[in-house]
Amino acid sequence: MNLTHRLLSKNLVDGELRPGEEIHLKPDQVLIEDATGSMTYMQFESLGVERVEVPLAVMYVDHNVLQVDELNADEHRFLQSFSSRYGVKCSKAGNGISHSIHLERFARPGDVLLGADSHSTTAGAAGMFAVGAGGLDVAVALAGHGFWIPCPSVVAVELRGVLPGWVEAKDVVLELLRRYGTRDGRGKVFEFVGEGVSTLSVMERATICNMVLETGATTGVFPSDARTREWLTAQKRGDDFVSMSADAGATYDEVEVLDLSSLEPLIARPHSPGNVVPVAELEGTAVGQVCVGSSVNSSYEDLALVAAVLRGASVHRDVDLTVSPGSRQVLDAAARSDVYRDLLEAGARVLEAVCGPCIGVGQAPSAGVPSVRTFNRNFPGRSGTEGDAVYLCSPSVAAAAALRGVITDPRRLGVVPPVGPPTYTPEVVDRHIIEPAAGDTVARVEIHRGSNIVPPPVPQPVAPSVQSRVLIVLGDDVSTGDMAPDGALGIALWSNIPACAEFMFRRIDPEFHSRAVEWGGGIIVAGHNYGQGSSREQAALSASHLGIRTIVAQSFARIHRQNLIAQGILPLLFASGDDHDLVAVGDEWRIEDLRDAVADGAASVSCRTGAGSIIDLGIELLQREREVLLAGGMLGYLRPASTR
Repeated sequence: MNLTHRLLSKNLVDGELRPGEEIHLKPDQVLIEDATGSMTYMQFESLGVERVEVPLAVMYVDHNVLQVDELNADEHRFLQSFSSRYGVKCSKAGNGISHSIHLERFARPGDVLLGADSHSTTAGAAGMFAVGAGGLDVAVALAGHGFWIPCPSVVAVELRGVLPGWVEAKDVVLELLRRYGTRDGRGKVFEFVGEGVSTLSVMERATICNMVLETGATTGVFPSDARTREWLTAQKRGDDFVSMSADAGATYDEVEVLDLSSLEPLIARPHSPGNVVPVAELEGTAVGQVCVGSSVNSSYEDLALVAAVLRGASVHRDVDLTVSPGSRQVLDAAARSDVYRDLLEAGARVLEAVCGPCIGVGQAPSAGVPSVRTFNRNFPGRSGTEGDAVYLCSPSVAAAAALRGVITDPRRLGVVPPVGPPTYTPEVVDRHIIEPAAGDTVARVEIHRGSNIVPPPVPQPVAPSVQSRVLIVLGDDVSTGDMAPDGALGIALWSNIPACAEFMFRRIDPEFHSRAVEWGGGIIVAGHNYGQGSSREQAALSASHLGIRTIVAQSFARIHRQNLIAQGILPLLFASGDDHDLVAVGDEWRIEDLRDAVADGAASVSCRTGAGSIIDLGIELLQREREVLLAGGMLGYLRPASTR
């Protein structure tokens, strides 16, 4: 048995571990964060459960923290009070980024984690099966119903050798992105095996698991071994260690060999994490901004390397350098060592331990001016700037760019400066993770609801037939960031879908919202990998609010597709790729007997256009997904049949 199947089988409620078959799992842990948390909580509330029914649930406030007005503060009060009432631990703003703290304080080898954040995959570094999902799927799991996913195929990534100087874990995952792009990992788990695994620390593994999601993968998994024990012991959680690995001779669906010793520094060009080239190809490109940290590459070791490169020097006069530690623990370790001092003396701005620039909350760059970042995504406009030019790289490459003012192969800097663990044992601080109310105090908890906490739209069942106009025609790789906006002002509206929906596709088509309102809904048409990126179900909820019941694409990203179905929106596929290119905004489409086709298990349905042509559309749905859509989304599906 491979490790992925070992982890899944422990929590398997129903289904068989065959690629493509739907499996039903019960999670051991649930991760929630503030940007998606309000919708998760309001939908959980509608399920009528008195307390969460999972062993561990933690809410992290790490996105909406700028507080330019009262909206963020109101939401924090709502999330903290709701967590207290229903049995969820709550990590306050500034305590750290969810993925960093969860790895430090809660990750446990052998467990299954479901997170309302796509990068919840980070915990795979500690021998867990960790997967992201939309807020409604997480709410359903919190209520004790578990969660459903298609069983992934398992790719053994055999790591050989040792990373050479100036090459880092970020380059490992960038190499996978160079091979797989942002689509070819769909339906796969990358399980890391081989002699090279033991050369990587847990935080290096975390970098890989965090960003391997960008291939479209379900998650990444590392074994729990001596390095894991070392990490947990440093966190004073040695008792949580369990050895977890694949059996000798375990079988896999695919094998990918990756020789660490042959890797070189890599960088992803705008505007995709899959647009990867060697750093050497871009040397000399002038840089205006460098950002280190956030939800990936924000460990003490990452920050210490940047500080060591800059020690005794200054950040280039034309560059602004910011550093975002992953947690208070990391910030504390940097402050008590030479790392913080070296960064300050070099001219870096050390920010608080929050997501920050990664999702456009602060440090938006100038339009068209290259911004080099150690983050995980560089989708258009994600930085908060229309026309941005964001490059993704390792801390070594970022430090070299900050030092020289241009993209630089760090191997030109000479010998890699030594970086060790903190010179003292970091204090493990849990005091800012608030325990929920217990016993008699539960009933007395008052849930604070600001004016911006607005219940989501009620999903509708699949219509008997559809007669609508095409609202927009999109290309490939459209991200959920174009449907629910990034940035401080946009994210603050994610708990208010009517307000959030006004931003849907604004970057691509500023008239989309008004057209959708005027036409009373319609059909969205898209290319490949529609809905890539963030798990934010506000992308699906905004479509539902605008009366969109059907989306037709050449292919869908996994989490967004699941979010659409959960919200009662039918995803259909072009049977012929050429048909996409023939569609125009305003085309009249009529799809007869659509509900019957879904109910009868049909594999396709015909669409007649206003011009009289016929377009064949594929219906690729698992049986339970059909039932969910016919019931009016996941909430309708879970209600007793007598009350539907």
